[in-house]
Amino acid sequence: MNKLKKGCVAAVPLLVSGTNAFAYEVNDMFSISGVIAAAGQCQNVSDTGSDDDVCRGAVPFQTEISVTPDDANEFFFMLGYASGNGLNNVNPFNVATWAANFEDDVIGINGSNRDYLLAAWYKYTSTYGDDNSVGVTFGILDSTAYIDGNEYANDEYTQFMNEVFVNSGSYGLPSYDRGAVVEWNTGNWSVNALGMNVTENDDGNNYNFFSGQLGYHPKTSMGDGNYRLIVASTNTRFLDPTGTRLEDRLAYGLSLDQAFGEVIGLFVRFAWQTEDAAVNYKAIYSGGLNFAGNGWGRDGDNIGLGFALLEGGNTGVDESQVAEVYYRLQVNDALGVTADVQYISDKYEPTTQTLNPKGWVLGFRATAEF
Repeated sequence: MNKLKKGCVAAVPLLVSGTNAFAYEVNDMFSISGVIAAAGQCQNVSDTGSDDDVCRGAVPFQTEISVTPDDANEFFFMLGYASGNGLNNVNPFNVATWAANFEDDVIGINGSNRDYLLAAWYKYTSTYGDDNSVGVTFGILDSTAYIDGNEYANDEYTQFMNEVFVNSGSYGLPSYDRGAVVEWNTGNWSVNALGMNVTENDDGNNYNFFSGQLGYHPKTSMGDGNYRLIVASTNTRFLDPTGTRLEDRLAYGLSLDQAFGEVIGLFVRFAWQTEDAAVNYKAIYSGGLNFAGNGWGRDGDNIGLGFALLEGGNTGVDESQVAEVYYRLQVNDALGVTADVQYISDKYEPTTQTLNPKGWVLGFRATAEF
């Protein structure tokens, strides 16, 4: 599911959506966890040609089941349900104001007949030495669980809401389809290689997707860091800007996060893609800061600040800008509530259209994890 609207970059990300506060372990082999979020957003926009000042809400729910017969083998299932589509159907912008899986996302997934089953895979891990492992996974995968992760801008349920600050926003990454991935970890280094077959893209075509990530994860006296180089490509199954010829996609970029002490964290994402296929954006640059609540005596709270510049591609978009700030209050071990403010602007080339939507989106989100 590529949540950036038509023409987004094609690639892949890291971490299953929703970081769980704790999991319920039925026994040593079986555990179940999940996340449920309820959010409302109100947009106040201008230069859209219509009255789009509305409020909408949605309630997505995901549950994860893990079966681990031993340290080497794991079977995993993730189910997703939702009520409502938030601002998706009335949002005048080229990016989604909340990157969650909505009602339309969990039904007929990727143009298939499959509903609600988001992921189902088997993983075998071979461990050797003190700090070395190789894992092989195959099944129905979410590519964002393996590529383009980020410590401070990765989870639409507990961090930023706008998709440009979530891993799916950096590349328009495919999720919830057949594939396989190999993960190699040795010391501070990691390598992930992934391949997927996606049932249907926005042009209605089945396509193959490939991605690799090289990661360096140093732990220093300054703080932990994560530095990732990413490349991704597809086969020739995407329409060009004229809609008459099929082209492939090639994307590359990096995702960085670095802690500075116990309070401040920095994140940066850059992504570029070729323009043979029709793409809204040829480059996305984003970054921001995280402030941990222990700096003001609230250990579970945090503040996130983010800004993104999206450079127009070949479909008439000149550029887009997104700014977002949120405060997340950790109520208890399971529940957190977030107040969120976004400012978004889309600018088009004059030959394409004269309207350039811009405006504010105010949101409130409550997330319970189990």
